[in-house]
Amino acid sequence: MAHDKTFDVDVVIIGGGAAGIGAARRLSGHGLSVCLLEATQRIGGRGWTQDLEGIPLDMGCGWLHSAEHNAWRQIAEDEGWDIDRRPAAWDKSQPHPHFSDDEQKEAHAAFAAWHERLMASPPASDRASDALDPTSRWNGYLQAMSGFISGAPLERISAEDYNAYERAATEHNWRLFRGYGTLIASHLPLDVGCRLATPVEAIDLDGAGVRLTTPQGTLRCRAAILTASTNVLASDVMRLPGELDAWRHAATCLPLGCDEKVLFRIDGDVDLPTEQVLIADPHDPDSPVFYFRPLERPVVETFLGGSSAHRVTAEGPAAAFDHLLAALRGLLGGEAASHLRPLAASAWSASTYVRGSYSHALPTEARQRQQLARSFRERLFFAGEATHPDAFSTAHGALESGERAANEVLACLPPRGGRMI
Repeated sequence: MAHDKTFDVDVVIIGGGAAGIGAARRLSGHGLSVCLLEATQRIGGRGWTQDLEGIPLDMGCGWLHSAEHNAWRQIAEDEGWDIDRRPAAWDKSQPHPHFSDDEQKEAHAAFAAWHERLMASPPASDRASDALDPTSRWNGYLQAMSGFISGAPLERISAEDYNAYERAATEHNWRLFRGYGTLIASHLPLDVGCRLATPVEAIDLDGAGVRLTTPQGTLRCRAAILTASTNVLASDVMRLPGELDAWRHAATCLPLGCDEKVLFRIDGDVDLPTEQVLIADPHDPDSPVFYFRPLERPVVETFLGGSSAHRVTAEGPAAAFDHLLAALRGLLGGEAASHLRPLAASAWSASTYVRGSYSHALPTEARQRQQLARSFRERLFFAGEATHPDAFSTAHGALESGERAANEVLACLPPRGGRMI
C-alpha cells in the first residue's frame, strides 16, 4: 500500500518502561510502523539494573510479584533465565538487638489483624489508617510497612485500592539473578523504532491524528500510547490538550509514593547474616529496613519508604549514607559496620521523567484508575502501572497495561503500510 504522507509513523509509544515495552511487543508484526520515544538515555523505566562492581543490582523493581501469574516470569522462564524462587526474608523472625522474637511476633500479628480488618470491614472513610487499632503499640511499625508497600502513610491510602491489589496478589515473590531491569530492557522488539533522550513536550490532536512536540522536532502519528507516570502527567513536564483534564485529574488522585534504595558493599571477611532483614527501629514510622546479602551477594540493600525516602531526595545520597551507617553501627556494632562501604543510591523522586516510585490511590479515588485507562477519541491511549485495576505498582501490571492499550490501538487502527523512522 502507498504510505500516507500525512503521518510520519502509524503509532508512537511515549515512554520506554515496562508498559511501553509491553505495548511495543503487542504491536510488533502487525503491519503498523511503530516508534517508541523515551525521555531518558535508557529504556526500562523504573526497571533498572545497574552493574555495580560486577554485581547486577536492581535500583527499581526487583521482585517478580505474584510470580505464578506474572508475565515477566513466564518470559524469563521461556528464555532460560535463572529465577530464585526462595521466599523473601521480610516476615521471618530475625536476631535483632532491639526487637525481640516475641516483639516481632506481636508486630507481625498486629499487621495481620489490621490487614484482616481492612479486608473484611473496610472503613467508610476509605482511609486505610482508619482500620488501625488506636491502642496498638505497633502502629508505627504498620506505618513503616505502608512506606515500603505504597511509599506513603496509611492516611493517604485508599482501602478499596489496597484491597483490590491484595485480592489479586499471591504470596510468591521471586527474583532474577541477572536483574528485573535487565529483563525488561532487553525485550523491545527489533522492528520497533526507538529514540532515546527524546522527551515529548506537548501532545496535540491534529486532524485525524496526533502531533507530538519534542526537542528534536514535531512527529505526526495516527495514534499514540502514553505511558508516563502519574506524577509526570499531573505536572507541567508535558503540555496536554484541555480535553484531557479528566485524565490529568485522575493522575493527581493516583500519585506515586516515594521509595528509594541505598546500597552498601560488604568488604572483607565479616560475620554478617545472609538473606536476613533488620528494621532499624520497629516503632519509627519512617524506619529504613536493611536486607543483608540478598542472593548471597556482598551487599546490604536498604529500603526507604515515605518520609525517609523523601529525605534522600532532599539531603542527597552522601547524607543518606552517613545517616544509615550510623543506624547500622547501632544494630551491628562498630567493627561490623566498618566493613560497609557506600555503593549506590536511587533517586526516583528527583528524576524529572519519573518523580516517584509507584502509584497508590488516595482515599475514595480508587476508581480513577478506570478513568486514567480510558482512550481518547480512538487516537490517544493510556497505559502504565497506574492504569491497571489490581496489579498497579508492579512491572507485570505495567506490561499488561501496555498490551491492553496496544490491543485497543489494533482494534481501531487497521494497518495500511508505513515506513519505520
